[in-house]
Amino acid sequence: MRLSPDEMIFWQYGFFKLNATIVFTWGLMFVLAVGSKVITRKFSTGMQRSHWQNLLEIIVTGIEQQIEEVGLSQPRKYIGFLGTLFLFVAAASLSIVIPGYEPPTGSLSTTVALALCVFVAVPLFGIEEQGVGNYLKSYMKPTFIMLPFNIISELSRTLALAVRLFGNMMSGAMIIGILLTITPFLFPIVMTMLGLLTGMVQAYIFFILATVYIAAATRVRKRKLGTEAKQ
Repeated sequence: MRLSPDEMIFWQYGFFKLNATIVFTWGLMFVLAVGSKVITRKFSTGMQRSHWQNLLEIIVTGIEQQIEEVGLSQPRKYIGFLGTLFLFVAAASLSIVIPGYEPPTGSLSTTVALALCVFVAVPLFGIEEQGVGNYLKSYMKPTFIMLPFNIISELSRTLALAVRLFGNMMSGAMIIGILLTITPFLFPIVMTMLGLLTGMVQAYIFFILATVYIAAATRVRKRKLGTEAKQ
C-alpha cells in the first residue's frame, strides 16, 4: 500500500520525476476548468433559468453566506479564491471512486502548495483593504514587541494548515486501504462513502480556515472606518 501518490512514478529522467501527484493535480485542474466552462456555457441572466442553474446559484449563495458569516462583508470579492480552494479539495476526494486514482491531497507537496496560496492571498487581500502601511502596522499591534510573534504566527499557521490537511487526508486513505485489504468484499462501498464524507469535511474546514485568516487580515480597516463614521 502506497502512503503517498508521490511514490507512483509514471516517468523519470535523472532527477526529474513525473509522479502521480503532478499528473492527478494537473488533470484535476484541467477537469475543473473545462467542467466550469461547460456547465456555465448556457447560463441565462434573464428570468427563465434551468433547474441546474437554479441549483448552482443556491450553492453559490450558500457559500457566500458562509463567507459573510465568518466576517467578510463582501463575499463576492473573495468567492473566486475561496470557492476554488474548496472545489479543488472536495473534487480531489470525490474522485476517489475512479479506479487507479489517488487524491493529490494525500501528498504533502500538494497541501503545502494550497497552504502557500492562502499564505500569499492573506496579505494581498489585507493590503488591498487597508493599504500597505496600515497592513504592515498591524503586525506591531498592540505594541512593536509583538512583531516577531505575529510573523511567527503567520508562518506557523501556514505550516499547520498544510500538515492538518495532509495528515487528515492521508490517515483517512490509509484507514480505508487497510479495511478494504482485510475485508475487500464486505465494506468496499461503505468505506468509499466514508472517504467521500471525510474529503468533503476536510474541504469545508480548509475553506473556513482560509476565510478566517483573510477576515483577520481585513478587519482592522473596517473597525477604523466605523470609528471615523461615529465621530
